[in-house]
Amino acid sequence: MRSPLNYVLIILLTALSVAQTATQPSAAKAVTKPEEQAVAKPLAKPATTVSTPNLPSEATVDSFLQQSFGYQKDLTWKIASIKPAPVPGLAEVNVVLASPQGQQSSRFYVTPDGNHAVVGDIIPFGAKPYDPAKKTLEKGVSGPERGPKEAQVTIVEFGDLQCPACKAAQPAIEGLVAAEPNARFVFQNFPLEMHNWAAKGAAYADCVGRASNDAFWKFVSKTYETQADITADNADEKLSAIADGAGVKGTDIAVCATKPETKARVDASIALGKSVDVTGTPSIFINGRKIDNVSQVPADVLKGLAEFAAKNGN
Repeated sequence: MRSPLNYVLIILLTALSVAQTATQPSAAKAVTKPEEQAVAKPLAKPATTVSTPNLPSEATVDSFLQQSFGYQKDLTWKIASIKPAPVPGLAEVNVVLASPQGQQSSRFYVTPDGNHAVVGDIIPFGAKPYDPAKKTLEKGVSGPERGPKEAQVTIVEFGDLQCPACKAAQPAIEGLVAAEPNARFVFQNFPLEMHNWAAKGAAYADCVGRASNDAFWKFVSKTYETQADITADNADEKLSAIADGAGVKGTDIAVCATKPETKARVDASIALGKSVDVTGTPSIFINGRKIDNVSQVPADVLKGLAEFAAKNGN
């Protein structure tokens, strides 16, 4: 789930990136005799060292958040994790901000000196920046799917059935799938910890999907439609009824949802999402290119991204 709370961090945190490059004068080229060239050995590459960041303490992070957000009496937070970032030297801090308007997962990075926070996303770079995520997803996706198995374009959605933003994004996602009938579309469960029946919803969805691929899409659609009526207390009753309506036996699905193998499958889907930097829902990938806030992306842009991926093999 994403909300305007994310912009609070951008306003309040000071982003500072300092790059220092040491430049040395070029050495003069040595003249090597032909007989010496035959036995010359290449210079060994200097060893590459990866620095481990000094992680800020939880107390320091909490104090920072208090100084930044303490003036907002209706805002609370929870520190989800403090760990090394994908970029060597940086520490990654994940927090959950909560207000009467909802909850929001936010992330920032702490510089090696511990004196600055950097807000923003670390994005892939290179000649084929989306290939690593594309290959990871090709190997790891296991959810229900639609479209040709060998399609040139694969669209993967990581979703949470309790997430209001996921519900809001469904028309845009369904519009993209309808506009690209030759694309393969895969749904992966990614229930967020902040939602109290999302994990159960994911377990039911996984069981429905294994029982019937057609029933799965009906189940997801109806769950989103009645999302506001489902609570942690009535989730089993509501989800079983939705499964019945989708064309599978709700009581069987309820039993399946409690099995360890089902939890393992949901956990594997979450781990897959985290491996390609999914931190919120919905997140979709078009041949490995991550797109957040999909409901805010114009339909023609989404279609253009899919068609570009098909033409360029991205």
